[in-house]
Amino acid sequence: MGKRKRTYLKFFLILRRIKDNGFYRGGSFTFSFRVSPNYPHEPPKVKCETMVYHPNIDLEGNVCLNILREDWKPVLTINSIVYGLQYLFLEPNPEDPLNKEAAEVLQNNRRLFEQNVRKAMNGGYIGSTCFERCLK
Repeated sequence: MGKRKRTYLKFFLILRRIKDNGFYRGGSFTFSFRVSPNYPHEPPKVKCETMVYHPNIDLEGNVCLNILREDWKPVLTINSIVYGLQYLFLEPNPEDPLNKEAAEVLQNNRRLFEQNVRKAMNGGYIGSTCFERCLK
């Protein structure tokens, strides 16, 4: 008998028209999930497919969420990750950044940070980076 091929479950999640009064209100963001056959003993791999100006998501879509790394426990679920992602959009964390430039702006000038988020969500440029419109 040959080796069994390991299959991964892959799916997408869209956070649509965020309704809170935070920086990302009105935005829609797509995330891809790749769930290993070792789940729940290892966390899913999650990427943001929508380029976003966010201190905890880099321009390649990598997400800095503690439960996807060192704080993962087998009792956590996909729902736990969804709640964590929603919370990142409600309360970005500049203390644990992947996008250091966005984190510095958030820490030093919240008004400029909000302007940059709005500009990016409207499909504008921040520096030399062009963002795709994600306001619905």
